[in-house]
Amino acid sequence: MLDTDGLLRDEKTAAWMEAAALALVPKRCRVPEPERFSARISVMELGPTQLSANVFTPFSCYRSPRLVRQSDPELYQLAVITSGRQGIEQAGHRTSLEPGEMIFYDSSRPFEASVGTDGKGAGSLLVQFPRELMPLPEKMVAPLCGSSLSGSTGIGHVFRQTLSALADTETDLTDRDRARLGTTIVDLAAAVVARQCEQTSALAPEARTEALYHEIVAFIRRHVDDPDLTPPVVAAAHCISTRTLHRIFQTRGETVSGMIRGERINRCRRDLADPGLRAVPVGSVGARWGFARASDFTRAFKAATGMTPTVYRASLQEQGS
Repeated sequence: MLDTDGLLRDEKTAAWMEAAALALVPKRCRVPEPERFSARISVMELGPTQLSANVFTPFSCYRSPRLVRQSDPELYQLAVITSGRQGIEQAGHRTSLEPGEMIFYDSSRPFEASVGTDGKGAGSLLVQFPRELMPLPEKMVAPLCGSSLSGSTGIGHVFRQTLSALADTETDLTDRDRARLGTTIVDLAAAVVARQCEQTSALAPEARTEALYHEIVAFIRRHVDDPDLTPPVVAAAHCISTRTLHRIFQTRGETVSGMIRGERINRCRRDLADPGLRAVPVGSVGARWGFARASDFTRAFKAATGMTPTVYRASLQEQGS
């Protein structure tokens, strides 16, 4: 949406403030070094949900009660810090954030924020969506405004990874795909908030299932190299029955075993295509990603790709020569 590097020095700050008001919410800003200021904002529309990737040099801003009265889009916002240090104060909470941490806030409440509090630039991924879409009651959500949320484990980690993957995607998405992704993002955001409040039971069953599915997928991807990773192990790790686990995947036209196998094959394909790993025996590549027996690896790989691992590697080497 905006990259100030292509603008004249005197235009940068004004252009960024205008773009930020359109993409985010209106606020007053102070830039300590206008002559060195730079900013980049890119926006992805996901139905009524919006994901923006932001990179800035240091600045501070505030959204006063007067600005709230003048213009309030009534949005909840959840930001993941990707670089640098940032700080925010809202609803009596003053929070300092580092990369990997998350902050939740509300456009209907005044706030003050600072970006690049260590004197360096900073970046974030910001999700915002209409307050009315939040499936949790306002009385549960309000106490978290201006507070940091856990993003290192569980559903918080899944939420962060999902935003990062979306921000990095270059695939054209249909309007239907965007709307579905927007719904997923809202469900995950609600799950993050509910987990912080220890009120996961307050989520609708569909939202709980959606969040659980993404947690399970993330778990599989983290443990795909374990040859003992099976549906019962996955189910036990999430305190559900194996039957429930299979039902969650069946509603999506998937199977747990199929996902585990697919993730393993994808990792093996990547390693077999890596010139730096040509000296690693094919069987060792399979063993690295959970195929305990070379025969099982060969059979699964051929079923997925139409060729054996050895032929696959050789074909890539011929293409590169």
